[in-house]
Amino acid sequence: MKTQLLPLIIVVFSFGLFSCNDQCKETRVTRRLTPFTRSLAEIRSSVKAESKRELVRPGKIYTKGNYLFINEIKEGIHVVDNSDPTNPKFISFINIPGNGDIAVRNNILYADSYSDLVSLDITDPANAKEVGRVQNVFQFGQFDGVSWSLMGQNSAAGMISIQDFTVDFVTETVTTSCEENVSPMLLSWLDSGFLSSASFSSAGSASSAQPNGQAGSMARFALYDKFLYTVQQNRLHLFNISNPSQPTDFTTVNTNFIIETIFPYQNKLFLGTTTGMIIFDNSDPASPTQISVFQHGRACDPVVVHNDIAYVTLRTGTACQGTQNQLDLVDVSNPANPKMIKTYQMENPHGLSIDFPTLYLCEGDKGLKVFDVTDKMEIDKHMISHFKDIDAYDVISLGKTLMLIGKDGFYQFDVTDPRNIRELSKIPVNKAIP
Repeated sequence: MKTQLLPLIIVVFSFGLFSCNDQCKETRVTRRLTPFTRSLAEIRSSVKAESKRELVRPGKIYTKGNYLFINEIKEGIHVVDNSDPTNPKFISFINIPGNGDIAVRNNILYADSYSDLVSLDITDPANAKEVGRVQNVFQFGQFDGVSWSLMGQNSAAGMISIQDFTVDFVTETVTTSCEENVSPMLLSWLDSGFLSSASFSSAGSASSAQPNGQAGSMARFALYDKFLYTVQQNRLHLFNISNPSQPTDFTTVNTNFIIETIFPYQNKLFLGTTTGMIIFDNSDPASPTQISVFQHGRACDPVVVHNDIAYVTLRTGTACQGTQNQLDLVDVSNPANPKMIKTYQMENPHGLSIDFPTLYLCEGDKGLKVFDVTDKMEIDKHMISHFKDIDAYDVISLGKTLMLIGKDGFYQFDVTDPRNIRELSKIPVNKAIP
C-alpha cells in the first residue's frame, strides 16, 4: 500500500559554523497519508450503539435538552448526559464510520456517514437505533484537509466503496547542509484535529421544549420547517423530513462558491463560503433563493447573525488558504445589499456565538475571547475576558451556560456574569471514562 508524505512542520537545529563542509541536524514532523478502501456494505453494517469510550479527537458539538452529542472525528458520536453541567456523564457511543456532523429533531438524530445520511432513534439515548438512511447522496468530503470519495460501483455485484486516508505524524532527524538551513521554516497545517472544508454540522434551538437542538457556528446541517439543509462544496442539499425517521432526498441548489457553514436566521439562510457570505431568502423552505453575496478574500468564515448584524470570522492556516485573521461586522438590514460596518484584527479566529450584547469568539490555540459588542464601532476596546490556556474551536451559547469544544477537550462555563465567567466542567481528551 502506498503512502504519501506531506511535510507540515520543519524545525531546523543548526550546529557549528556555516561553511560548505558543515552539516546540521534537522528534525522533521511529517504528515503521512495511507490510502485505504472500505466497502459501503461494511460501513453501513457498522452503525450501532456501543459502550461509552474516551474522547480522543473531538469534532463538532450538538446539544438537545439534557443531552450533549460530541463528534469523534470520522468515528461516531459520544452521547453525554448533561443534566448536571458540573458533572457531565458519558452514557454511550454511537459508532458511525465517516461521521462529522449531527442534527436532532425531537427523538431523531441525523448524521452523515461518508456518502449516506443516517437517521437514528434516540428515544433511549443509551441505545440509539438506525431507523432510516438515504444512500449515496454525498459523493465526497474532507476530514483534516484530506479528501475521501465515493468509488464507482459494479451494478451487477452491487459493490460500492469509499476511498479514504489514515493520517499519521512521523518524526525523523536527518543530516543536511547548514547552508540550506540558515533559518527555520514553519509550514501551516490544515486545522488538524478538526474537520476541514467539506464536512457538515447543524443549527437549531437550545430549548428542550423546542423540537430542534443547537450546534455551533461551524454548522453545515440546519433544520428548518420540514427540511434538513446540508452544505457540501458548492451545493445546498435539501432533505424532506416530513416523516422524521425516513428523510428523502428532495433537491439540490448549486452555487458558484465553496460553502463552509450554514446559519438559519428568521426567514433567511446565511452561508459562509471560502470567498464570502451568501444570503438566501428562505420564505419558501422548499425553494431557498439566493438574494446576495458579500465577498472577501479567500478564507474560511463561519457566520452568526443578531438583528441586522452578521458577525463573520476569517482566518489563515486552513484549507481555504486565507491570509486574514479578522472579525467582520456586516450590516444585513437590507439582505439584498449587505455592507461592511467594520473589520477587527484577530489572532486565529474560529467559531463564535452571540448572546447580545456578549460575543464569544474562539481564537484556536489563542483561547477564548469575550467582547461587549454594544458599540459596534469600538468592539476591540471592550474585550471583557480572555481565556488563554485553552484551545477553542467552536462555542454554543445557552444564555447562562457556554459550551466550548477544542483540541484539548470540552468545556462548560457559567456565563451568568460575562465579566466573571466560571468554569463548570471539563471533559479532557484521552482520559479514561469511568
